[in-house]
Amino acid sequence: MEIKKGIAVSHGISIAKCIVIDAEDYRIPQRKINPSQRMIEVQRSRNAFKGAIDELALMEKQQNKTGQRNIKDIFAVHLRFLRDKSLRKRISDLIQAESVAAEYAVSTILREIAAHFAKVPDPYISERAADIHDIERRLLQQLLGSKREDLEHLTEEVTVVARELSPTQTAGFNKEFIKGLASDAGGRTSHAAIVARSLGIPAVVGLEDFSESVSGGETVIIDGNRGIVISNPDEETIKQYEGYLQEFLELEEKLGTIREKPAVTRDGERIKLFGNIEFPDEAEMILEKGGEGIGLYRTEFLYLGSEVEPSEEDHYEAYAETVRVFNDRPVIIRTMDLGADKFTQHKRFVREPNPFLGLRSIRFCLRHLTLFKTQLRAILRASVLGQVKIMFPLITNIQELMQTKMILHDVMEDLDEEKIPYNRDIEVGIMIETPSAALMAATLARDVNFFSIGTNDLTQYTLAVDRSNELVSPLYSSVDPAVLRLIRTVIQDAHKSQIDLSVCGEVASEPEQVMLMLGLGVRTLSLAPPMIPEIKQIIRSVTIEDCNSVARKVLGMNSERQISSYLRDAARKVMPEAF
Repeated sequence: MEIKKGIAVSHGISIAKCIVIDAEDYRIPQRKINPSQRMIEVQRSRNAFKGAIDELALMEKQQNKTGQRNIKDIFAVHLRFLRDKSLRKRISDLIQAESVAAEYAVSTILREIAAHFAKVPDPYISERAADIHDIERRLLQQLLGSKREDLEHLTEEVTVVARELSPTQTAGFNKEFIKGLASDAGGRTSHAAIVARSLGIPAVVGLEDFSESVSGGETVIIDGNRGIVISNPDEETIKQYEGYLQEFLELEEKLGTIREKPAVTRDGERIKLFGNIEFPDEAEMILEKGGEGIGLYRTEFLYLGSEVEPSEEDHYEAYAETVRVFNDRPVIIRTMDLGADKFTQHKRFVREPNPFLGLRSIRFCLRHLTLFKTQLRAILRASVLGQVKIMFPLITNIQELMQTKMILHDVMEDLDEEKIPYNRDIEVGIMIETPSAALMAATLARDVNFFSIGTNDLTQYTLAVDRSNELVSPLYSSVDPAVLRLIRTVIQDAHKSQIDLSVCGEVASEPEQVMLMLGLGVRTLSLAPPMIPEIKQIIRSVTIEDCNSVARKVLGMNSERQISSYLRDAARKVMPEAF
């Protein structure tokens, strides 16, 4: 029996025999060709693109029947990339310039793009490299005639184990038979993780070398709640996890009954629960889980997987699709959180030694005004369709805020001149993600309608810890006393200024931290949609006085470890079945 700890990305428990997918890369024949053969190889590459597009279009059509719109969006991203003329030109140019075979040119160009994505410190961006590798494999399959393992004809329940799971590979899984996923690579924000959550398949990723230590046919337990996988378990362990599975199913059934019930504490305090999304098609999941709106709509996905900048219409269509789902419910659209190291279109950039402290987020937007104004125009146009709000990320001082609002007003004037309708009273907010913004919250509050505390970056910047660096990541904790004091300061200043406030970082999705946030004065949480029912149940099980007591005790503690232990014990008493 072997137990491995990884990253839990999709809740649930599965116990089944495993299939190990061969994820080895294709062997690329790096051969030169005669100059007279160059046009033949160019045509081969064009045929490969056509074949890959036809194959994906068919898969997309088949997937439409399942109603899984999240997955449809991922196919659309891949198709848009395959239809990119600039990508085809780069491959053709390489064939012509160096007289190489089509498969070598395809592999070289695609891996250059994937390597660029993988170097980005932001996990959400870096994990897009998996999409590029998936597209590369699909094109090479067309060129080389190789076939990857087919899981479409399963007749028994299995757990899939792989070095890395590509998004389209995962999207093709049959939920009836595939009961769990485990991969050596991947992260919480990878497309494969998104698909797993959409399909409701328990999944654990980031297992390092698990696929090398397990053999096909072995029983594997996937614990998507704790981030644990167990290969070849003994009878006692199987029996134990069968009990966990039954408890989990009972909890899911119980939580499903409160979907339509409000998030109200036992003493009558109303709490708003919103969802965070990356893709338009995730919007419906928020409603399915009992959420009330979108508290954080990340818009970076429009810039991923394409060599062409998204047009104003691309932006507008994505926002309009989402807003229409929610009608008159709030949809808070965060402007793009890109940086010089994250920009994926034709404008290349100078590599920065420390991109987290460099030209990123709102700083990047203020440097690229045409790009920024294009997005603002689309958001404003969509604002007439529902209750749309604009949120600016990583504002660090009042000068940035004033400059940003001035640009927004310039865009409004342009729309007025063109007689294009928009909501003139659209609410504007900012994310509080740096210590400087937290300390200046009282001043910033005078010029915005709302704050949203981004606890992920606020924790990182406060503690000077790169959470993606495994050497220091154990030092990263959102309940460190220094972080909590900054959060309390922001909450107090927002209340004094009588503006709305929410928490939209991972803290909002952590069951053990809900009581603390409520005790500090938070009344709106924006979280991962799958966690909405569990967080709602905790809220409905406590009183505000309970939460105030928790907050008072925590603020008197000086140790992160002591705080974490206390919060977990307090949450376990309220909802033991979740722990």
